[in-house]
Amino acid sequence: MASSLRIGTSVLRSTSLAGKPVVQSVAFNGLRCYSTGKAKSLKETFADNLPGEIEKVKKLRKDYGNKVVGEVTLDQAYGGARGVKCLVWEGSVLDSEEGIRFRGYTIPECQKLLPKAPGGEEPLPEGLFWLLLTGEIPSEQQVRDLSAEWAARSDLPKFIEELIDRCPSTLHPMAQFSLAVTALEHESAFAKAYAKGINKKDYWNYTFEDSMDLIAKLPTIAAKIYRNVFKDGKVAPIQKDKDYSYNLANQLGYGNNNDFVELMRLYLTIHSDHEGGNVSAHTTHLVGSALSSPMLSLSAGLNGLAGPLHGLYVYPSSKGTRARNKCKRKDGRVNLADTLTSTGQTRKCLTGSQR
Repeated sequence: MASSLRIGTSVLRSTSLAGKPVVQSVAFNGLRCYSTGKAKSLKETFADNLPGEIEKVKKLRKDYGNKVVGEVTLDQAYGGARGVKCLVWEGSVLDSEEGIRFRGYTIPECQKLLPKAPGGEEPLPEGLFWLLLTGEIPSEQQVRDLSAEWAARSDLPKFIEELIDRCPSTLHPMAQFSLAVTALEHESAFAKAYAKGINKKDYWNYTFEDSMDLIAKLPTIAAKIYRNVFKDGKVAPIQKDKDYSYNLANQLGYGNNNDFVELMRLYLTIHSDHEGGNVSAHTTHLVGSALSSPMLSLSAGLNGLAGPLHGLYVYPSSKGTRARNKCKRKDGRVNLADTLTSTGQTRKCLTGSQR
């Protein structure tokens, strides 16, 4: 896995998504932008910051463009660039001792500072998303607006629902997920605008719109696949006045379990970014560099995530949990050797083979 190089605290802020309730829609470079008029939206904030960030990068490259940032060994070249400092990633940074920081904030700091749902204790991923794109802690109103915007954009095209329903239940959920996201290319604002011809300076705008639509639709796609494969196929509608995590939990069938809802809020928050050198993040970035739409780019990343040495390692790990329960002795203790040998895949994951 290539290593991410962190330069400064806010040199690069790529892509963006925004949110406001559907109270008022105003034109923004020919595309929709939602605002209540009370708080600046994420899209407006990003647009304001963009010119300054572009100049920062230009100056950085002008002043330090020839600076050597590392060296590459033959083993690293054969090993897939593992440990090679060759990427700039501003969203997060990993430390083997301290753990992950998002825009300089630790997980406990994010839990303390980011807005929460009414009556909730865990941060909302909407707030972490805002932090990743701007480097700023959003206000509670800004997060509420972003929740409302994602809910407003969440409806799936009918043909996507039919496409998922036609998948056999034996087709792996990740394959179904990638298939549905790829098919959303039909709705891509970027692809349609690029086909007509747009100025390069406006790429971010259409990418923004696609990314916002895509993120908004992911919970329903995931829930529909889950309910088809493991339950009765029925999916609850998005509740427009609820936050992103609640809606996902509710569509999965666990909206009445407050502990699960809170867990989902924390889970989505701390998994929103993981540097840029892992398989799925790097693949998404790489495909996007060819000017593929966010739909095609994310679909490619999902295919990487589905690999058994990446995101799919969770699946054999869950099998390992079941194996662990089977290996419990009468006194409640676990025979570790029996657990490790009960499934080869689990042993692989425990020894750190996943990437």
